[in-house]
Amino acid sequence: MGINDRVGTGLKGFDQIIDHLRLGDNVVWQVDSVSDYKKLADPFAGQARSDNRRLVYIRFGTHEQLFEESSGVKIYYIDSSKGFESFATEVHNLIRNEGKKVFYVFDCLTDLLKHWYSDLMIGNFFKVTCPYLYELDTVAYFAIMRNYHTYSTIAGIRETTQLLLDLYQVNNKFYIHPLKVWQRYSPTMFFPHLIAGQEAVSITASTEAAELFSSINRGEDRPDHWNIIFNRAKDVLKQPHQEQEEAKKLLMFMLIGNQSRMFDLCNRYFTLQDILLIASREVGTGFIGGKSVGMLLARKILEKEGSGRFTAYVEPHDSYYIGSDVFYTYIVQNGWWRLRTKQKAGEGYYKYAPELKDKLLRGKFPKNIQEQFIQMLEYFGQSPIIVRSSSLLEDNFGNAFAGKYESVFCVNQGTPEERYEAFEEAIRTVYASTMNEDALAYRMNRGLSERDEQMAILVQRVSGDQYGEDFFPHVAGVGNSSNLYVWDQNIDMDAGMLRLVFGLGTRAVDRTEGDYPRIVCLDNPQRLPPMNIEDQKKFSQHSVDVLSLKENMLVVKTLEDILSGNIKVDRELFASPDYQNAARLRELGYTHTKLQYVLDYKKLFARSEFHSVMKDMLALLSKVYDYPVDIEYTANFTKDNRFKINLLQCRPLQTRGLGKSVDIPELEDERACLFYSRGNFMGGNVRLPIDYVVFIKAREYLELNEQDKYSIARQVGQLNRELAGKNVMLMGPGRWGSTTPSLGVPVHFTELCNMSVICEVAAKQAGLMPELSYGSHFFQDLVEAGIFYVALFDGNKDVIFNPEKILGRENLMVELLPQSGQFSGVIHVAETKGMEIFSDIVSQTLLCI
Repeated sequence: MGINDRVGTGLKGFDQIIDHLRLGDNVVWQVDSVSDYKKLADPFAGQARSDNRRLVYIRFGTHEQLFEESSGVKIYYIDSSKGFESFATEVHNLIRNEGKKVFYVFDCLTDLLKHWYSDLMIGNFFKVTCPYLYELDTVAYFAIMRNYHTYSTIAGIRETTQLLLDLYQVNNKFYIHPLKVWQRYSPTMFFPHLIAGQEAVSITASTEAAELFSSINRGEDRPDHWNIIFNRAKDVLKQPHQEQEEAKKLLMFMLIGNQSRMFDLCNRYFTLQDILLIASREVGTGFIGGKSVGMLLARKILEKEGSGRFTAYVEPHDSYYIGSDVFYTYIVQNGWWRLRTKQKAGEGYYKYAPELKDKLLRGKFPKNIQEQFIQMLEYFGQSPIIVRSSSLLEDNFGNAFAGKYESVFCVNQGTPEERYEAFEEAIRTVYASTMNEDALAYRMNRGLSERDEQMAILVQRVSGDQYGEDFFPHVAGVGNSSNLYVWDQNIDMDAGMLRLVFGLGTRAVDRTEGDYPRIVCLDNPQRLPPMNIEDQKKFSQHSVDVLSLKENMLVVKTLEDILSGNIKVDRELFASPDYQNAARLRELGYTHTKLQYVLDYKKLFARSEFHSVMKDMLALLSKVYDYPVDIEYTANFTKDNRFKINLLQCRPLQTRGLGKSVDIPELEDERACLFYSRGNFMGGNVRLPIDYVVFIKAREYLELNEQDKYSIARQVGQLNRELAGKNVMLMGPGRWGSTTPSLGVPVHFTELCNMSVICEVAAKQAGLMPELSYGSHFFQDLVEAGIFYVALFDGNKDVIFNPEKILGRENLMVELLPQSGQFSGVIHVAETKGMEIFSDIVSQTLLCI
């Protein structure tokens, strides 16, 4: 070691004891007060100044300030209330900018508990900051309050730091007791030392040492500060209401987050007892996330405001919540925080996401978290569970994050070891989904890329029952309190709607191949979307998602397979016999075929209160939220048509509103418009100019092989970027965003997010049909992006379509994308200045002219 690497503490006698500090050292002092810490920080600062060292003071605490502005020390003021990630990232960036061989004094780390509430996160901060300081040859002073932190926190700090020292004041005398001094040793180094001015006297005599330490309270292991606060709150339950309200608010800040519309609603409906019950089911510490909050709040609203209306119908829940601090701890303790910081910064946002995603899928959890996971799984036994994302920004006013993060079913069969491994894998999958391309783009497009997006997790028991070797609910889906997708002027938009499927609700939130969920207008649930009678079976649900207990995974089964078994209720509650098909088969000579069914839910709506309960439930939630709402639910029935609804999720439903009424021009010549339709649009009343139309030709598209169909989708994505800022209408056959190219163009939402209008055109001869996707994740993306939606059923009554109005214009495809000439026979891009779309909700009229 060179002489220039030796650093003084400002106490010459103590320097001799520890053989000086070294560049790279992090020095942690355990103290009884901040004023004691200042007695060590002052000589360190004085020595640094005399040695012409750059000295930086990191100020974040509420305790007395260690150095004043006039002291010649560079001071950074950092707001720790913004949370762990923002704080740690800001500290990391300033350390990087300051460069090598800078000296630092940090405020007392214990003060971070005032905003973070968790010992665990203080340890995490030290673990990500200390190694970086070491790499840059700095010397840094830290302090923690003695007997205030858990043994595990101290152990983590001891393991990471270079020096850990106790500072005691006994009978007005100061003693320093080194506990760890890295890569240095002397025969007296680890004795306590009396500090007298610049002298340090080793206490080597057993009598003196015993007398000193017997007068010091060493303390016992403490629970995490988090648990201390919640334990104190239990005692407040016996106190007056006002004290309970104050305690409740503090716990809500810890579990739910900062002041917001959702926080205010929670404060209105949750009691202190409610919050303590939630906390008792949390694994780790930190926020429980938006999805958990939304589910719990909705249930509480129904309980308190429902006047008993829903008591008999709501299935209880016994969910668990994995706190958001576990997500950060997982990253920190696996050594990925530096990569996380690089990914959050500017050009690294997309660049480093794949690497971080891969690592998130392969990490290990701390032992104490593993033990809590085991206890949770023992509670659920072999009941299937679902592991759901519940990030901080999810399901809030303004940001739904619909479908951006993963949810994973754990069928939960096998040995305890196998079930545990599957559960851990599910957690990793949800964590890794924070780096999904769609999630990254969503956060970027909505200005959220700089915000902390911690991932909490909601663990729910899967609603349903065992039917043979399968497990599923009878029905599931999503519901909206406002029905913005209407096809009939008689529909009451305020009555709400359901998107309803048989079996697991996965088919309700996604657009699935060959299947159409039932769209239910709650003012008249028997009303069907526009289609011919003979098409009712074709455009219904044919497959069912279930959990296979035998295969220990989610599987797809045919409706016939499920309905032929015992579903413990009359199958005709959900499905009607397909007598028309049976008659046709008899005509063809098939006399022994099994009777098939069509999922139409006729008897469900005629014989049960299901739709009226759902209507009232949505109306009440919307009223209390003072905002339209979007829910996910399941329902299970008994033979006497009684049922239980499991409310799985509730969030504000982002809507554009209807807009002012629009005067629609008279159409004197049918050949003058691009299209005209009655109904089948979504986006309110509009008068919207169209600058360009991107038109995918149905026949030419269908003739492509599958690889080329995917290439068309990528070309649409390039046009989406090239024409950003223009009013563009995207028209194509079948379903936009389908995962199956034979059903439509398989674009990602990020490849059409800049469009003003998307139009799905029916190509019946090829089986390409729009899907009334209201209520799906795809729909939510459209609404949040403000994209007007049209489903054009060419050939139907009240529909006019003249594609030559586009195809007769010059194709600008090659001009816009010079390298994409081979696709110009399929994609036609026309400039259409002067074209406008008019829509009117009341008359259900749509015109593009």
